[in-house]
Amino acid sequence: MSFTIEQLGPQHTDALRSLLVKDPPHNVYLLGLFEEFGIVPRAGRARFAFHGRFDASKNLTAALFVGGEGGLVVPSANESAFICDIAKTLGSQVRLQASLGEKSSVDELVRHLGGAGKTRLTRTQRLFSVSADDLGPFTNPTLRLAREEDIPRLMPLALGAVRETLDRDPLTEDPSGYEARVIQRIRGRRTYVLEEQGALVFKVDIGSRSQHGAELEGLYTVPHERHKGHATLCLGQISRHLLSSLPRLILRMDDKHESLARIARKVGYLSGRVQRIVLLE
Repeated sequence: MSFTIEQLGPQHTDALRSLLVKDPPHNVYLLGLFEEFGIVPRAGRARFAFHGRFDASKNLTAALFVGGEGGLVVPSANESAFICDIAKTLGSQVRLQASLGEKSSVDELVRHLGGAGKTRLTRTQRLFSVSADDLGPFTNPTLRLAREEDIPRLMPLALGAVRETLDRDPLTEDPSGYEARVIQRIRGRRTYVLEEQGALVFKVDIGSRSQHGAELEGLYTVPHERHKGHATLCLGQISRHLLSSLPRLILRMDDKHESLARIARKVGYLSGRVQRIVLLE
């Protein structure tokens, strides 16, 4: 079968949108990038590109987001062989450093774009999604948006979430940059917290977001407050709140974190396809 690989431009906007909305749950992350940043960088913004695979009839069959020269590479939810076709053409241009998406596609990207890079992190994950019709009766109306004055109390939770789920220490890797990202999320109204007796005991972040849905990230309960229902009630609360204006939410859960997966299922999230996140040196 003949095909061509092209860097996408404004003339491909409708085609890319149509491709991604064919499978919104598995393309939520890419849809958020597409809606926030567009198909080509605006003046003064960091460099990125979308690359597409077109069949003989000039139909867009797969797409690949490449931030910079490979700082973040995200495949669309299509056949891994199609993603492989794109990756093969970018081998001399892209040096993959980070990728997330469906496992089979990410595996192809690492094989063709990873070079001799040493793996810093790899996680096999399961994607969970939920719509308003699936939600159970779990709520906690005291869950609230984080405020800037919460930062000293919030940082231990934010750090705990990364250390526990990714076995990484962001204060060692990029202390000033990590704190700046935490602050940016608060200012963007993307972090929610639960306060009990003057202490923050739970947090959750809204990651990628578009009109087609959003991804929740960084669910974390401080250890001494676990097994009290905070995560179940707060996940139900933020899900119900966001689904009043969005069609779906997703979560990625590591296979080894079965307790969080059980909470997601209890709230109403349904299991989707296997995902992978990888970081290379």
